[in-house]
Amino acid sequence: MSYSILIIDDSLPMRSVIKRTLKAAGYGNSQVIEAANGKEALKLMKNNWVDIVLTDYNMPVMDGLEFIKTIKNDDLSKDIPVIVISTEGNKSKIKEFMDCGAVGYITKPFTAEAIRDLIVNILGEINYEEDFDDSDEGFDF
Repeated sequence: MSYSILIIDDSLPMRSVIKRTLKAAGYGNSQVIEAANGKEALKLMKNNWVDIVLTDYNMPVMDGLEFIKTIKNDDLSKDIPVIVISTEGNKSKIKEFMDCGAVGYITKPFTAEAIRDLIVNILGEINYEEDFDDSDEGFDF
């Protein structure tokens, strides 16, 4: 199954790493939409269907926490699952994200398996025979 995945991170190289990780995790057939901050992501969401969001926390203009609060207060987007991928590992900050509506949190560096397992728990199984590339199974980002 193919999904529409929104990646929000102010670092273009990190967005590229996340896209490669999604491919390695079995989501290579999914549509990936990219934004450099929460405000840009909100604009993209007005014209694009989004099944799941992967967002960083520390970004200019609108950070990940403000983005989550904004979409969770909107009837059209409140049910979209959001996973935070961040270097911020403070337990109180992670709790704050989860209390605001994030469904998962992954600390950088991360593995393809960590992303795959969390997305599968949220969206359901993928067709591993067709999509999963286990040749990069041991790499970390």
